[in-house]
Amino acid sequence: MKPFAPRLLAVAIAAIVSGCAVAANLPPRADNTYLTQAEAAARSARVSNVDYVLDFALTGKETFSGTSKISFDLSDTSTPLTIDLDKATISALVVNGKTMTPQYNQFFITLQPQDLVKGRNTVSVTYQRLHSTNGEGLHRMVDPVDGKVYTYSHFEPAAAHQMFALFDQPDLKATFQVNVTAPADWVVVSTTRESAVKADPAGKRWTFPASKKLSAYNFSLHAGPYKVWEDNSAKYPMRLFARQSVAAQVTPADWFRYTKQGLAFFDEYFGIAYQFEKYDQLLVPDFLYGAMENAGAVTFGERGFLHKAEMTAAERQGLASTIMHEMAHQWFGDLVTMKWWNGLWLNESFASFMGTLGLAESTEFNNAWQSFYSGAKQGAYFTDQSFSTHPIEVPVASTANAFDNIDSITYAKGASTLMQLRHLLGEDVFRKGVHNYLVKYAFKNATLDDFIGSLGEAAGRDLGKWTQQWLYNAGVNTIAARYSCANGNINSFTLQQSAPSAALPTLRQQRVQVATFKVEGGKMVLGKNVPVTYTGVSTKVPGLVGSACPDLVYPNYQDWGFAKVQLDKRSFATAQASLASVEEPLLRSMLWQSLWDGVRDGHLPLNEFIKTALANASTEKDYTLLANVLGMMSQSRRYIEMMQADPAYVRTTGDAMEEQAWAAVQANKGDSNFQRSWFGHYVGVASSKNALDRLAALLDGTLTVEGLNISQDVRWNIIGRLNRFAYPGSAELIVAEQARDKSDSGEAAALAATVIRPDPQIKAEWLAKIEDLKTTLPFSKVRVAMGSLYPVEQTALSEASAATRLARLPAIDKAAGPVYMRSYATMIPASCTPASVKRLDTAVAQYKDLSASTRRSLLTTHQEDQRCLMMKKALTVSKG
Repeated sequence: MKPFAPRLLAVAIAAIVSGCAVAANLPPRADNTYLTQAEAAARSARVSNVDYVLDFALTGKETFSGTSKISFDLSDTSTPLTIDLDKATISALVVNGKTMTPQYNQFFITLQPQDLVKGRNTVSVTYQRLHSTNGEGLHRMVDPVDGKVYTYSHFEPAAAHQMFALFDQPDLKATFQVNVTAPADWVVVSTTRESAVKADPAGKRWTFPASKKLSAYNFSLHAGPYKVWEDNSAKYPMRLFARQSVAAQVTPADWFRYTKQGLAFFDEYFGIAYQFEKYDQLLVPDFLYGAMENAGAVTFGERGFLHKAEMTAAERQGLASTIMHEMAHQWFGDLVTMKWWNGLWLNESFASFMGTLGLAESTEFNNAWQSFYSGAKQGAYFTDQSFSTHPIEVPVASTANAFDNIDSITYAKGASTLMQLRHLLGEDVFRKGVHNYLVKYAFKNATLDDFIGSLGEAAGRDLGKWTQQWLYNAGVNTIAARYSCANGNINSFTLQQSAPSAALPTLRQQRVQVATFKVEGGKMVLGKNVPVTYTGVSTKVPGLVGSACPDLVYPNYQDWGFAKVQLDKRSFATAQASLASVEEPLLRSMLWQSLWDGVRDGHLPLNEFIKTALANASTEKDYTLLANVLGMMSQSRRYIEMMQADPAYVRTTGDAMEEQAWAAVQANKGDSNFQRSWFGHYVGVASSKNALDRLAALLDGTLTVEGLNISQDVRWNIIGRLNRFAYPGSAELIVAEQARDKSDSGEAAALAATVIRPDPQIKAEWLAKIEDLKTTLPFSKVRVAMGSLYPVEQTALSEASAATRLARLPAIDKAAGPVYMRSYATMIPASCTPASVKRLDTAVAQYKDLSASTRRSLLTTHQEDQRCLMMKKALTVSKG
């Protein structure tokens, strides 16, 4: 994309909204559920001051009914007006007091000009609709444990029209007044707190006062017999909700503690009080994502936040981090909202940045930035170096494309650019600019230029060049230290910056810290640390000239910048040999990452990395970094399986990883944080008969380890691993475990254990079910099957259908929606062979009409298959 393409699109849209004549020239809206940016802009140019009165009748059955009363101002009646409503049966349509026959195509209602008036209009739509089972709209789930029915809404990016009739676009903010009839034992939750609950022949009638102005995707409604916990000890009343059958797996005290800390921090940081009066949080089943920032009623995907054993520090940190991220959205996203979906990245980037800042400064997790570096930021580096990279700010043609670019660049690279901007402007100036932005655009919609303008005004500088470099150009730059020494001291030092390719030539301005280190007395000792604002190809660093010649130079010390670090030869050797001498966890994490980058770039043979990991991982005493290192080791094991490396080496390496992990499980019996990390790793790498025998013995109780709790989740993990390798009697274990665990999570675990078995018949049966787009299976089950079908060591079974799967990809992509394809694309076949790469070469050349997100997945799979072959060639393991 050319650098100014997004701005040119903005100009075009401005032309659309500049007058009714342009709107009149737009072609009729296409008969599909998606709304284009041009259509949305034309509609918001005519419509304003929207208010909704929503009436729902919920019974717990498969359908629900409702009435949407929409009041709005209309500036002209020159053209038809559409109202979004998906796959409903309309029983009544009343427009300005007149009953009409609906002109309805199952996606939207078209109102003719002669039925509308200039000024205030009122439209009432009464309808019935099926609940969804794919996590969007008003989702319905029947708990298999007790038969209770739970519902919740999810509308992002544009799924509110799967629940009620509305203008489903972010820049038509509105008030929402809600009335709900529901079974007597249900609780109903929405943006505002209920003002009345009265007896009704159908159960109870709940009334909610009108909300403040919100974009539709930030409004929500949730109903069911939820367990409720309350805490009124802080400035804002807090509630927590979960299904009755999983309530024992929730720790309300942790939720309320982090929520209270976060609300106090953000109130103070933003200088604007929380606006939605109460703070509800709901754990909901079958959720598509981690969490969603509905104003005043945040939803969380259960699977990440239910714990059948005492939470580890890492699990508590994950909970606190997600709470903080969604809470930051209450200001940045809910209070001030992007005008169109191209601005979604700024919502997510800002919440990622502020969530991490809040976590570091208001909770016990002062290592939050280290966790951000090891986790989210590495995902951004990975994506930004792939064929599927894209600028942070990209145009979004329609609501069908709203999530095309929702990835680690959107979240973590965007957050990193905001961190970088904070370093450039200074903390106080950045905070002032954010405050001014929130005040100016409260309860309104804003653009990137509005946000950057507020920061630039606070700083007294033009940020246009920075914006162009960082937001409109893709790719990650590499920085490297180039220095020479004489008589034991540095006599010249420059920081070199390079672009990733000729296709991505941008060089950026950035402020980092360049630090030098010496190994002294078995410890890595900081020599000198110099802040540097670099630009262009080469930047001199005079502050380091004259200092002691180092053993190691790290040119992004403390992770201020977003750049790939290329260590010089001496520093790389020091890092490989002296990891244990580094006392700072963040620096140690960055050096581990440099070694792993060396593997993936072909500079360090994978077997050499594995040797370093086996020598150092057991000494790691930082739980965040340990998880990161164990992840690298697991990925290493996966790579050598994919490569089909020398069998003797694979077996020896596997045995070494198993025994290291098992020894660490026993050695850490007094520390559940480390013992559970090591045991999870052990389950993940276990494949030898000896290791599988141990797992089976732990499962049946004939083997115990002090401190190790074999909880229900752990039991299912073990059963899944045993079935993955067709351990004798493992299929029967699935049936037996289902008898003792009848929960939906148990159902999902049993399904995963079944699908993962190395059985050709099972693979064929489940592939057919996955690719049957008319299946009655809940999407949550289909998604589990997708993730379990072809583990890495079952290459032969995957290859049996690989060509056919790849050939069917365009047809499935065309027929299925984006929710389905985001999961199905993970099944694109790759087997780290020349034949596999060639097969993907052909697909990349031929399948150019795939949806943007599926095309990106195909390109990434292709690139990773090529990378695997390159790494295989770099192995220094002789064939045995």
